[in-house]
Amino acid sequence: VFQFMGSAKCHFINGTEKVRFVQRYIYNRQEFLMFDSDVGLHVGFTPLGEMNAKRLNSDPEWMENRRAQVDAYCRYNYEVFRPFSVERR
Repeated sequence: VFQFMGSAKCHFINGTEKVRFVQRYIYNRQEFLMFDSDVGLHVGFTPLGEMNAKRLNSDPEWMENRRAQVDAYCRYNYEVFRPFSVERR
């Protein structure tokens, strides 16, 4: 059985002042590729991940989209998630 999984997370530090978007790609319980908005590039952890990171980092349209996810995905949805994450007591 082969399993592929992707996850996207937003890390909010001091509200929306400092936001970090992290996307991880996992195959058979091993992370092989990651995008971190602080770094601004994909990072590969296995030979397959390094090959995909090189391919994705060389595509300017894809990279522009990934870097824009901080605003389009994280900051846009902040008001939805704030009651569950910030205002919990």
